[in-house]
Amino acid sequence: MLIKRAPMFKASEITEYRLYLNRREFMLGAAALTLAPAAVAAAATPQREPLKATRNTAYSLDEKEKVTKFESATTYNNFYEFGMDKEDPAKYAHLLKPRPWTVQVDGLVHKPKRFDIEEILRFPLEERVYSLRCVEAWSMVIPWIGFSLAALLKQVEPTGKAKFVEFTTLKDPEQFPAQKPSFFGFSSIEWPYVEGLRLDEAMHPLSLLTVGMYGQALPNQDGAPVRIVVPWKYGFKSAKSIVHIRLTEEQPKTAWEKAAPQEYGFYSNVNPTVDHPRWSQATERRIGEFMRRKTLMFNGYGDQVASLYAGMDLKKYY
Repeated sequence: MLIKRAPMFKASEITEYRLYLNRREFMLGAAALTLAPAAVAAAATPQREPLKATRNTAYSLDEKEKVTKFESATTYNNFYEFGMDKEDPAKYAHLLKPRPWTVQVDGLVHKPKRFDIEEILRFPLEERVYSLRCVEAWSMVIPWIGFSLAALLKQVEPTGKAKFVEFTTLKDPEQFPAQKPSFFGFSSIEWPYVEGLRLDEAMHPLSLLTVGMYGQALPNQDGAPVRIVVPWKYGFKSAKSIVHIRLTEEQPKTAWEKAAPQEYGFYSNVNPTVDHPRWSQATERRIGEFMRRKTLMFNGYGDQVASLYAGMDLKKYY
């Protein structure tokens, strides 16, 4: 069960207070979330190379859903390799060098392969408008560009023993300052950042291997040059700047499970009935809106993915 009262925590288990104090929501006030973060946006995100993609309406949100402003989606991020504050990814994004770049795919597969980013970009690209929800109870609607992760995995031919897929982010302290031992701030994550999915989750057509957003290549602060987006799970499951994909028989031990297992489980499905130990997940604030809205089960993608968890206790397997 996810809910755990404060007296039961060890001091080493508690997420740092600065992380809990979401800068923009608590210090600047909720009204700031209705505006583009002007202070950071002043150092404008440079436009990247355009990407041609066909809009996939079957896997996109209703057109009534308002897309989050590009400035907000590129200056209000969680990408802890750059730092713990929401502004840090945009501040330090220039340090990341997304070329050259390769992604090694191996493990329990018949045809292990190293994919160059240029080869990945030759897959037929689609634009899909997905909502991505953060565990801190805020969300965005972003037009992502990519293709179903299943298309890549099928090329390496998983063996019958493969049950899970592990994703590993680049480890390079020169490009990611928060990975330096001398970094002052949130340091409980064990680098490199590791995330994972069950194989059937990874093969689901909604799981997107993502190379762009807003009609252009991914900005560095949003996970360039390649990341995944799993829209029915909390955002930290969508690993960024991926360099290694490994298929395994055993469930991977993910970064946040290691850092705070009482708060972040392996599945991390958006579930309004399971509270974070320190705040409710029943409502969320969409960036660009003032009022809170009700959190939807599986982030609104229940019709597509609920069958993956038939018979499971989603409070136990949070």
